[in-house]
Amino acid sequence: MTGSVWATTCDLGIFVLMYSLVGVGVTVGFHRLLTHGSFKTYTFVRWIFACLGTMSAQGSVLTWVSDHRKHHKYTDKHGDPHTPHVGYGDGFLSTIKGLYHAHVGWLLKEREMSDWRVYAKDMYQDPGMRFITANTGPIVLLGLIIPTLLGWILTGSIQGALSALLWGGLVRICFFHHVTWSINSICHFHGSRDYSTTDRSTNVFWLTPLSFGECWHNNHHAFPRSAMHGVKKWQIDTSYMLIRCLELVGLAWDVVRFDKEFRMRRKKDS
Repeated sequence: MTGSVWATTCDLGIFVLMYSLVGVGVTVGFHRLLTHGSFKTYTFVRWIFACLGTMSAQGSVLTWVSDHRKHHKYTDKHGDPHTPHVGYGDGFLSTIKGLYHAHVGWLLKEREMSDWRVYAKDMYQDPGMRFITANTGPIVLLGLIIPTLLGWILTGSIQGALSALLWGGLVRICFFHHVTWSINSICHFHGSRDYSTTDRSTNVFWLTPLSFGECWHNNHHAFPRSAMHGVKKWQIDTSYMLIRCLELVGLAWDVVRFDKEFRMRRKKDS
């Protein structure tokens, strides 16, 4: 339909492609590889993941890693950039304020307050990561150009290109932002807890297909370096599936895993 804002099949295909590529750039790249060192890989693979994650428009790779490492150091205590539990008191309105801060409010107050040289010294010493950080803007722009070009190639029209830009670029950025922020807010407020931790992290199963396995957040905080967040067989973790595939083809090694006995020692008392 001419002038329609509704997504076409082509738009949805581009949306899914871009959402998946950029999503694992954050979950596998920014998070499990670069923040926690859950596996090792070649330098060029690290840079590819860093570029894909940067296309999410969630900030530079050095900023993202620094903020997340600081979050793990002070989880749900003073110093945590995006906890919903500190400084807001009790009561319904206080809860809403805390959740708002953890979801989006922290971006206005705490983002980019973590010193790269303290929380991401290893990353800061990598010239490639400094180059990617310095070119965050152009890389984010590339993440908009790619779906636009795909839309133009697949439809042969400017309208198709602009529609692909909307859905594969702008809508994709907005949607994935809220999924990521939900890990900060919802997954520290509501859900199940299989493991005893000093924080209030939870597992939220309904975020599974959108978060690439990041929703098993209590599992992650119990074992931060583990490449596998979905511990139980039914806890689908597509990010770990990708890491496993990389391992099988020789692009990942020294993948951090935890055996059943160690997991059971940390199991929450029933």
